[in-house]
Amino acid sequence: QVQFVESGGGLVQAGGSLRLSCAASLNTFSGRHMAWYRQSPGKQRDLVAAITTGGTTDYTDSVKGRFTISRDNTKKAVFLQMNSLKPEDTARYYCNTRTAPYNWGQGTQVTVSS
Repeated sequence: QVQFVESGGGLVQAGGSLRLSCAASLNTFSGRHMAWYRQSPGKQRDLVAAITTGGTTDYTDSVKGRFTISRDNTKKAVFLQMNSLKPEDTARYYCNTRTAPYNWGQGTQVTVSS
């Protein structure tokens, strides 16, 4: 069964940084485009950043220049470096494949205080 375990969230002041990690128990990890998503209470889950199998990255406009997604295929892990955090970044963050997502993990909560 495929599982994603996210970690690294926490409470941070505006302007601060966090680094999220995701461990994936996915045998085909190196062959899958991966992504980070986030969801706030009462809102839909949105794509934040994506990375292809070749390392090409893409970001939603609101985080461009502040967030960096990366991956380590040997560890089957995906990372999200978040800098210059803003209160509107507050959400629960999840990782999953970019397309045809598997069951969602528990996510990791990021709270940014003003």
